[in-house]
Amino acid sequence: MKLPRTFEMTMTLEEFRRLLPAAVGHVSFAEEDGAFAYREDRREWRIGLKSLQPLQAGLMRLERYRLDFDFAGYSTGEIEDFMARFEMYFRRGGG
Repeated sequence: MKLPRTFEMTMTLEEFRRLLPAAVGHVSFAEEDGAFAYREDRREWRIGLKSLQPLQAGLMRLERYRLDFDFAGYSTGEIEDFMARFEMYFRRGGG
């Protein structure tokens, strides 16, 4: 089953790289061609990053990325669990 997911994130690429290992359960993934990928037997996931127009607020400029998630070989429940864990590590508070 292949189930794509997409959303936007405001953070630096360095911060994304720092948080990603814990967000994906510390599996051994590879960074390749602007994406992060994990493969195991017939299962794989891929997170593609595309740079978006930065948010500008006065002198402050915030990096933004579109994240495209692709899964193959995972059940819907496993994908939902993966996304819940991922979102927990990348969740931002706001007001």
